[in-house]
Amino acid sequence: MQFTDLDLAPYILRALNQMGYEDMTPIQEQTIPHIIAGKDVMGLAETGSGKTGACAIPLIQATDAPLNAIQSLILVPTRELALQYVQEVDEIAQYSGVVPFAIYGGFDLDIQKAKINHGVHVLVATPGRLIDFIWNHSLDLTHVKTVVLDEADEMLKMGFIEDVDFIMSCIMQEYQTLLFSATMPPEIERLTRQYLKSPERIQLNRHQRAPQSLAHHFLHVSRRRCDALVDYIEDQQIQQGIIFCNSRDKASDLFRDLQRRIHSVEIIHGGLDQERRTSIFRRFRQRKIRFMVATDVAGRGLDFSHVTHVINYDFPFNAEIYTHRTGRAGRMGRAGKARGRHRGASRARPGVRESTASILGLHLADGLT
Repeated sequence: MQFTDLDLAPYILRALNQMGYEDMTPIQEQTIPHIIAGKDVMGLAETGSGKTGACAIPLIQATDAPLNAIQSLILVPTRELALQYVQEVDEIAQYSGVVPFAIYGGFDLDIQKAKINHGVHVLVATPGRLIDFIWNHSLDLTHVKTVVLDEADEMLKMGFIEDVDFIMSCIMQEYQTLLFSATMPPEIERLTRQYLKSPERIQLNRHQRAPQSLAHHFLHVSRRRCDALVDYIEDQQIQQGIIFCNSRDKASDLFRDLQRRIHSVEIIHGGLDQERRTSIFRRFRQRKIRFMVATDVAGRGLDFSHVTHVINYDFPFNAEIYTHRTGRAGRMGRAGKARGRHRGASRARPGVRESTASILGLHLADGLT
């Protein structure tokens, strides 16, 4: 199904055409008509499936641009997701007169306040900074028509559920609620029951949560992992890669090793200041950085369209983390294969088949186009 099959405003179709968007992803095809119709929606889909566009397109369609007020409120768990979300909304809204803006911690609050006072229609926010505005800056939410909870399971994991409850209680008028998530733990089901009214439940990942365009492999290795990683990098045609570690210290150690041995490598973790993190993500998206050593700050929701390889240098702590890490490649249906290595043997582990995900070993998830 194509976007032209929907009754979308010409200015939205013009923007989507300029962005190269023609065919809808399954989550977009199944959710956008319901959102346009004003229904509450619970969308459960694999990472990289196009959930942001599924939400942003109908929100822009429903916005009354001449009304200088916040009409859509989008809650996301991290600053990086807020920036990515508002960027996509801005691209889709470029011919509409709709103004999106993001507020998050680590950035000058007075500048954010001035921008909101100047006029914002779609507000993307992290819970903590939004509550700061509600308590201290008389944020006007009386015109909000739609509230979006994006990456809801991640907000639960980061301890934001009580903040979400408080924010929802501050909106007194009737509004549409959209909840998007990759998983459905019990607390997210509680949110769905409490805040969504007879929602349309769209579940596209009942049997899988990782992009099916990825094939997953790993190899056992009997030598130093960093040496095996460098050999792999030198052997493969890697356009861009993210190399995941479980902690800042391990990421920093690996980064120092790789700096001496490969070209164009950077590091990203939560301990960096916001300005540097934003700069690194921007240069990575612009393909000015080839390899990014990262903690899980880069493993959730962020869209790096040119990533061809995701490498789990450290074992993910659980299958959910593995899903989100490897989901940085193979996004939006792009095909690929994956390899990994496990220290302790010199040959591939018997029984590992293509398209079989593993959380063991130095896992290399390739999303080749």
